[in-house]
Amino acid sequence: MIYLRLFLTFFKIGLFTFGGGYGMIAIIQQEMAANGWLDAEMLSNFIGISEATPGPIAINMATFVGSAIGGGAGSPFLGSLLATLGVVMPSFITILLIATLFKNFMDNKFVSAVLCGIKPVVVGLIFATGAILVYNNLFKSEFDFRALAIMIVIGAATIGYKLIRKKDLSPIFMIVASACLGMLVYSF
Repeated sequence: MIYLRLFLTFFKIGLFTFGGGYGMIAIIQQEMAANGWLDAEMLSNFIGISEATPGPIAINMATFVGSAIGGGAGSPFLGSLLATLGVVMPSFITILLIATLFKNFMDNKFVSAVLCGIKPVVVGLIFATGAILVYNNLFKSEFDFRALAIMIVIGAATIGYKLIRKKDLSPIFMIVASACLGMLVYSF
């Protein structure tokens, strides 16, 4: 029964998520809390791992969460498979329908209006997710000066690079630099 709930929960998450994985995090957080599957710290860890793992964050999150929930029921593989299928199926079905039934779907003024209305909501969800992650990682139990220091160093490097080189700093570099700083700061 847990596997069916896992599939249906991630199907619902995939069905009602617009804007990619970052827009999905707030919905995943709500669903995990509603089902009592993950606490805020565990979810924060999954977000970090999903960010660092190659591939789309939404699929990585579904796979890791499904593995954790399925593992508690006896099969982490089955849990990760069903959660991943659940989160991917709505997009797959939608694209299949659009490709076969609605050749001029994007030219429709109502579809364009709906998509324009959804964009600000996605930005809000991403902002809310960022605020929740900052709160959980810095202030939840006790203030973590080390995490704040890493955020400041990476933020300053990003801004400095943008001002000096007039280019964006590579996200790959920021992830690797943050991981190295984390190993350095948290190993002592």
